[in-house]
Amino acid sequence: MGDNTEKETIGILLLNLGGPDSLQAVRPFLYNLFSDRQIIRLGPSFLQKPLAWLISTLRSKKTEGFYRLIGGKSPILDITIAQARALEEALNKNAECRTQNTDKSPHPPFTKGGQEGIKVFVGMRYWHPLIKDTVKLMHKAGIKRIVALSLYPHYSVATTGSSILKVKEVVSGYRADVSYVESWFNHPLYIEALVDVMKKGIESFTQPSAISPQANPSEAGSHQLSVNDVHILFSAHSLPQKFIDAGDPYVNEIMGTIGEVTKKIDINWHLSYQSKSGPVKWLEPSTDEKLKELAAEGVRNILVVPISFVSDHIETLYEIDILYKRMAEGLGINLKRTESLNTHPLFIGTLKDIVINNMKESGWLR
Repeated sequence: MGDNTEKETIGILLLNLGGPDSLQAVRPFLYNLFSDRQIIRLGPSFLQKPLAWLISTLRSKKTEGFYRLIGGKSPILDITIAQARALEEALNKNAECRTQNTDKSPHPPFTKGGQEGIKVFVGMRYWHPLIKDTVKLMHKAGIKRIVALSLYPHYSVATTGSSILKVKEVVSGYRADVSYVESWFNHPLYIEALVDVMKKGIESFTQPSAISPQANPSEAGSHQLSVNDVHILFSAHSLPQKFIDAGDPYVNEIMGTIGEVTKKIDINWHLSYQSKSGPVKWLEPSTDEKLKELAAEGVRNILVVPISFVSDHIETLYEIDILYKRMAEGLGINLKRTESLNTHPLFIGTLKDIVINNMKESGWLR
């Protein structure tokens, strides 16, 4: 290991969307979201914030209802903190960057001066802990080397682009070297993690609920559905079509992920997009339209893979698990969803490998 006295703590900044941590936070969260012109341009720039206030006010009550159905808040912060803890533990098992942390808060306290090891922080784009507050905390801790890692596997200017732009804006006021990880859609361990949860999801269709009413009841406990009996629906978060027309790589990277997955598992698959809002043209087909189309084709068993999401939040827990599942039932479809990656060991291994490679490329780790 050599002499560790000169080593400095390297800070890993996990970037994510964020979500309301209470029903009272729904409206201000929506305001922050719609105030971002990287996502949506609401008229001329001077009208962005007034219109964002109006939209967030009009939508807040309905959105609060959705959050009530999933526990009254978004779980994304709790999950991202758990991911940060797991990543920090995995990274610091390496002799070169060993440290200890038993604090359970989102941002552990630091001793003054340089401290050996790696610390992982969480910075959210639209709700607390906000990126600007986390970067400030890292600065106070004496961290001068930061790896900013987007938790969006697929780059888009509206997600990773917006978050990194905010980091650059905030970091400009401090003395720090920052390395950015903007995309990792085809990382081998990420692909393995997706394949693992997909295989488990397909296996879940062997349960009695997946058996047709015509099946012999005596065979209910042993009926098996093959991979070909289950259709995979990759459901990605939608974007305005104009983003793609302007050169955004999001769709190409989604297809890149699917291409790598299908090299490892033979499946019948489809792609759709969810969570669109507003009157502009969004990516097609939408997930609800795709469900209707598949039902009309006679598909009866669908496993939804929320491909652009790495943790549970309202898009998985409400939109897929409640809204689309109810729709599917009405269409005669048995719909299930893969488990989100959350703290899946292969996913944490993905993040660890990305960080270590990035630090080596930056000359921060040998």
